[in-house]
Amino acid sequence: MPKDKNYAVIVPTWNAECHWPRFAPALLACAPPSRVVIVDSESTDRTPELAKRDGFRILSCPQREFNHGGTRQWATQFTGDAEIVVFMTQDAILAGPDALQRLLTAFDDPDVAAAFGRQLARPGAGPIEVHGRAFNYPAESNIRSLASRETMRFKAIFLSNSFAAYRRTALDAVGGFPTNVILGEDTVTAAHLLLRGWKIYYVADAAVYHSHDYSAWQEFQRYFDTGVLHSRERWLHEEFGKTGDEGKRFLRSELAYLWKTRPSAIPSALMRTAAKLAGYRLGSLESRLAVPLKKRLSMHKSFWKHLDSHARMIL
Repeated sequence: MPKDKNYAVIVPTWNAECHWPRFAPALLACAPPSRVVIVDSESTDRTPELAKRDGFRILSCPQREFNHGGTRQWATQFTGDAEIVVFMTQDAILAGPDALQRLLTAFDDPDVAAAFGRQLARPGAGPIEVHGRAFNYPAESNIRSLASRETMRFKAIFLSNSFAAYRRTALDAVGGFPTNVILGEDTVTAAHLLLRGWKIYYVADAAVYHSHDYSAWQEFQRYFDTGVLHSRERWLHEEFGKTGDEGKRFLRSELAYLWKTRPSAIPSALMRTAAKLAGYRLGSLESRLAVPLKKRLSMHKSFWKHLDSHARMIL
C-alpha cells in the first residue's frame, strides 16, 4: 500500500453491488479503508451496507443533485488534508496491488498536476471493447504539457476520472471541477491545468480493468452528451483543436484490427460509428432542441432534470 503519499480515494456509487465482489477487494489491497470516501447516490441495493462493512467512509448525495463535476468537487472537502485526491468509478477494478502506488509516483515530479492510469478491457470483453481500450490507453506512458497540443491536438486533454489522481493545490488553483457539465469534467479540468502551465502524466503501468459493451443506441447517447459538452465548452476546440482527425484514425485502426481478429464484427462496428457520429452532431445542436427531447437522447438524464427544475424555479 502507498505509504509516502498523503492521499484519499473518492468513488461515486449507485447500485454498485454487482461490482463489489471484484471492486472492493482490489481497492482494499491497494489502500486502507480509512482513505476511501464512497459517495452514494441513493442506491436501492446493498451498496451502502457493503461499503460500511468494508470500513469505507460513506457520504450520501441525492440522485437529483448528482453532477459528474459538482459531486466530485463537493466530495473533496471530506478528504481532510490529503495532498493528492484519487478518483475512481465503481466498475474500475484495480489490476494489481501496486496499481495505486504506481499512479501516485507520477507526483514525484512537482510539475505534474494530474495523472491517470491505463484502462484494460474487462475479462471476457469482445474485440470492439478490446480495441477501444488499446487505442485510447496504449502501453507506453507519456507526459503532456501545453506544448503537446501542437502534436496531440485535442488528445492532449484526454483524461479519465475512472482512474485518475490530482494534486490538490493544482486542482484548487483552477477552481476545481466544473459544476455544470453533463460529462467530461476530467477533460475540462485537464485543459485548465495545461493552460495554467501544469503537466499531466499518463501512467501506463498503473492499470484498471474497465470497459463497456455499449449498444449502438448507448453509443448514440454517449456521443450526444459529448456533443453537448463540446457545444457548451467551445473554448476547448478553440484552444486544442477539433476531434475529427482522431475519430478517423480510430475508425481506420478499429477496422484493421477487426479484419485481423473478427471480420464478422465489422458491420456492428460500422453501425456504432454511424450512431456515434449522429449522436455527436445532434448533441452539438442541442441548443435548438427542447429539454424533453434532450432527456430522451441523453445518457445522463439527471443533468437535464436538474436544468429543467431550475428553469421552472426561475419562471
